[in-house]
Amino acid sequence: MLKTVADLVKIARENLRVIDAKTAKQELESNQGLLIDVRETPEYQNAPVNGAIHIPRGILEPTMLAKYANPQLPIYLHCASGARATFAGEQLQKLGYEHVNVISCKSDDIKAAFAS
Repeated sequence: MLKTVADLVKIARENLRVIDAKTAKQELESNQGLLIDVRETPEYQNAPVNGAIHIPRGILEPTMLAKYANPQLPIYLHCASGARATFAGEQLQKLGYEHVNVISCKSDDIKAAFAS
């Protein structure tokens, strides 16, 4: 039987820390972590989030290993709905990153939380 994307997201989230945008913003103000936008380039360009680093999901793993090789670095991932961020978080944990967080709300809510 095939699984849906929603099924896979639910399974992946069992091992991830999933938080809202307000919590992510508060934590990022004190922990010097990275806010990473894993959306595709046109999505990012149409609605960028203040302070986010754009690394599309398709090149996340090699980019992270090349530029941010500290496994202790707090990482906060977001996308448009949370699904790609969840899959990205799952892969970063497999690479050895220890403080991976997925922001669970829609990108408009994330954009609003990080507006200031």
